[in-house]
Parts: sequence; structure tokens; C-alpha cells
Amino acid sequence: MNTTTPYFDGFHLQTLGRKRLSEEQKMERELAALRQKSFTQLAECFRRFVPERLLLPSPEQAHSRRRIFSKANTFWAFFSQILDADGGCLEVVRKIQAYASASGLKLPASSSSAYCQARSKLERSELMDILKHTAGRLDAMPERGFLKGRRVVVADGTGVSMPDTPANQAEWPQQSQQKEGCGFPTARICACFSLATGGLLSFEVGSKKSVELPLFRKQWEVFSEGDIFLGDKGFCSYYDMANLKGRGVDSVITLARRPPVKAAEAHAVLGENDLLVSWKKPVWNKRLAYSREQWEALPSVLRVRQIHVTVSVPGWRTESFYIVTTLLDAERYPASELAELYLQRWNVELFFRHIKTTMGMDVLKCKSPEMVHKEIIMHFIAYNSVRMLMYEAAEERGVDVSRLSFKGALQALRQWEPHLNHAKIGKRERRRIISRLYDAISENEVPLRPGRSEPRCVKRRPKPYQLLTTARHLMKETLHRSKYRANRA
Repeated sequence: MNTTTPYFDGFHLQTLGRKRLSEEQKMERELAALRQKSFTQLAECFRRFVPERLLLPSPEQAHSRRRIFSKANTFWAFFSQILDADGGCLEVVRKIQAYASASGLKLPASSSSAYCQARSKLERSELMDILKHTAGRLDAMPERGFLKGRRVVVADGTGVSMPDTPANQAEWPQQSQQKEGCGFPTARICACFSLATGGLLSFEVGSKKSVELPLFRKQWEVFSEGDIFLGDKGFCSYYDMANLKGRGVDSVITLARRPPVKAAEAHAVLGENDLLVSWKKPVWNKRLAYSREQWEALPSVLRVRQIHVTVSVPGWRTESFYIVTTLLDAERYPASELAELYLQRWNVELFFRHIKTTMGMDVLKCKSPEMVHKEIIMHFIAYNSVRMLMYEAAEERGVDVSRLSFKGALQALRQWEPHLNHAKIGKRERRRIISRLYDAISENEVPLRPGRSEPRCVKRRPKPYQLLTTARHLMKETLHRSKYRANRA
């Protein structure tokens, strides 16, 4: 048989003339496979909220070279870590290993060192830009149901703890009453939320010694003319109410540090338990946090309404309180509507509970102040993104977003994420999966329970372990531990 094709047993002819791949080409092939099965698939749900331009490779220095932990992959890995119930760095490494294994690639090392180094190279300023973008997207949603459509911004403070490292202790020292080695660094966070959407608009971080008002004053730029500020008695201040009024922002706050004005001393009686009163500017002193020039620039008299609210719900801690507001038009803003608005202030406690308890920000995990700041920002980015998903699901299904369960939405997202990270699904199938995700989010409504009593009490008893009252290396355990009873008080 005549043939011009040579035959060599054990050789595949199509590979004889193929040029061997360089190391750079091999790396590019692995990166292309990982891009199909990586954390960037999570962006299918959130690409409208997180600007892609901020996740592009840097022109030089950090995140400028093409690596498995690129800027985009590192950001979405950090994002995924916040959403995970475990929340550990090793959990992210295990995901990368699982994706690499499914793609037939070499498994990365089990150490979390590479991921932690890449995460530390994320710029805090860029993370803040992403957070502002998510806040802007939520803020663009139409306001409804609050005082003639005006935007209501509610503020409050909370505390978070973190690992007991020398760097964290220097930035956020523990309470002076605690012995060295027995406490944890504690940071104070004051944040502003949109009452309608629940989105976080701005925040400031201070130490445990920081009070809420100075942190709140750093966030005045978040207010726009026509907004309404809603706060508790910790924000009742002549200086702040007068300055916000000068910016065109009205306030609805609980009366504090001033005795209520009687009807005989009021400027006018607007209705039952509704008085128009005049506040005189207090005398300036050196202990105040603002200068004498700033104080003298304020008006000498501030006209406010004082509304006495009586709580008729059994089980509530407060039976009556006073509201002060710069909304002076009693016909346009009746006292009953302002009282109902103030009762909505409790939602900010729920917003913080979603972030701290449901998402696990109550106890942070990072060991340096810079990474603690980044961890806080990433929690807020993830929170706003989930809020946006809830809002879109509510809009498409025609339900009230305030009735949807945040924890249910987060649980649904955790279970849907592996399906979104599948490499073989197309855009049409991915849209179908996201639509089913919206269905799951919108179907989990929280029942209306008006007047429900929610005491801040713990039912579970603590384990009978001895309390740590000195440094761990000096602590000696009490004999007969079974007879010891921990004191939670």
C-alpha cells in the first residue's frame, strides 16, 4: 500500500508540530479558566451596584500584575467571606481550591497567606468609593410613606469588638476598668441610614470613648436640602439642630438635657400636647467641641415644636416622652404623624442587628487597624448590596420591601451562590436563576406584629465557667469547677 503519511506507533501526529507553551501562556490559560469559575460570577447579582471600573487592575504596584488573586477576584472573595456563615479566610481558600479542582487546574496552597496579602493591598479609598456608589444606588430609589415623600435619614451608634492585639489596643483601647489581657479593643460606629430603604448612607468610626455627636457631625454632608433627620435623645443638641436647620434639614428628636416647657410658658399652643416653644442659645464654654466663632454664628433663639407622646402599648419600657422638631407647620405635619414617624426610629436598631448579628460584624476578625477599617467597609458594602437585591425583588413582585426578611434574603443568597458560580450556565440560564432568587427573597415576608414586646433579655443560661479576671498566662483555674457559677451581670 502506497502512502505518504509516516506512521509512528505511540505518537499522535497532530501534536508533533505544536509549539511548546511558554510559562506566561500557561499562566494565562489558567487565569482564563479561573475567570470562568471564580468569585467574579458573584458579580452577576451585584454588577449594577459595584462599579466595575474600580475593580480593574492597577497600572502599577499592588494588583498591577495578573494573578489568581487579582483586584476583582480579591474583592469578590472578600465579599463572599462577609456573606459566608463561617467568615474565615481559610473558607475563601477552600473555595478557590474547589474551583481549581473542578477546572482541572493545579490546586493552590492551603495556606491563607496569599489571600490575606492580596486583601491587605485593597485600597481603603477605593472600598469607600464602592460603598458610596451602593449608597447612591439605594438613595436613588423613590421614597414613600414618610411625611409627604421627604427623605428621612435616621442615625444611631453602636459598638463592635475585635481581636486583642497591641495595634488594635493602641487604636481602640479597652475600658479602663478592665484589667490588662481581660478585655477586647472596642470601636464605636455612628452611621446614617435611609429610613425608607434601610440603606447605609455614611458612617464614622471612633474609639469607645467617642460619643455619637462628634461622629455624627462629620457626616453632615450626607444630608440634602429638604431631608428630615430622625434621632434619639443622644442627638438632642441646640448646636446640631440649628446647623441642620441652616442647611434646610429639619429634625425630629427626643427631648433631652432640657426640662419640658409648660403650656403657660409656650409661645403658642398648636394642639393637645403640642406646643410651639422658643429655645434660647446656651452660654458657650471651653469644654464644647466647637469654637466660639461657630457658636456665635448660630441664631440666639431657635423655634421648635414640643410634642408630648403617651405610649399605650403594654410592656414598653417608656410610658411617655417628648419630641422636639423644627417642623413647625402643625397642619402639614400633625403631631400624630410625627409621633408615628418617631416610632419608626426603632428600625435603625434592626438595621444594626442585621449587620452585627445576622452578618457577624459584632466581633471582627482582622488583627490590624487598617484591616479592621476595611472589614467594616466590606460589611457595609455587602449589607447595601443585599438591601438592593431585596428592593429589586420587592419592586418586581409588588411587595413592601420593609416586610421582607433580611436574614431570609441573606440565606437565599448563600444557597444560590454555588449555582451562580457554575461555569457551564449561559446568560439566559443565569437570568432565570436570579429571577428564582428574587422569588425566594420576595416570598419570605415578616408578619406584622404591632405592639409586640421585645425585651432585651437572654433566656439561655451561661456555662459554669470561671470568668477571666487576669491575663491568660497568669490565670489559675478554680478547683471544683462544677460548683462554680458564672455571673453574667
